[in-house]
Amino acid sequence: MVVASAAALLLAQAASSAPAPAATPPAPPPKTVPPAQSDRCPPPSTDGSVIIVCAPKQDGYRLNPDVMEAKREVRSGGRPVRPGGTIIPDCAHVGPAPCMSAGINLIGVALTAAQMAERLAKGKEIGSMFVTDPHPSEYQLYVEAKKRREAEEEEKAAAKKAREKKAAQQQQQAATPPSAGN
Repeated sequence: MVVASAAALLLAQAASSAPAPAATPPAPPPKTVPPAQSDRCPPPSTDGSVIIVCAPKQDGYRLNPDVMEAKREVRSGGRPVRPGGTIIPDCAHVGPAPCMSAGINLIGVALTAAQMAERLAKGKEIGSMFVTDPHPSEYQLYVEAKKRREAEEEEKAAAKKAREKKAAQQQQQAATPPSAGN
């Protein structure tokens, strides 16, 4: 009992002599920056309390047209396929087809390994050999759409440059008088 009262006395002294936690000053409210002009960014602040995000305004579409075209192609899915169109003649499926193979096709394994070795020797990739779903992914469709758009833009730019060159030649011929060389 004496020990318990002594322990209570020590705890009471420790609690009364503990310093009070210091009050932390409240954080200053964030400064507001007036909207900057659209053609230039304001100079950065020196105190570091203001974050300024400045980026050029983009012209044109808000959504990337290549991504939208790829999504359209994914949704279209191409021509519908009738379910159950092909019969797979192997022992893994139940049905009227007989069991066609009795184990691993060792010749096919050897040919695949030889083809892999040949591709690796040439420095080519081998991942495409193991594709089980031949349908392109949305990213692959995006890349194809981007390539098509860039090719169209290059064709238009080349045609415009050719027209300008032809017009400049015609102006130059019209500006020079024909010479009388008889």
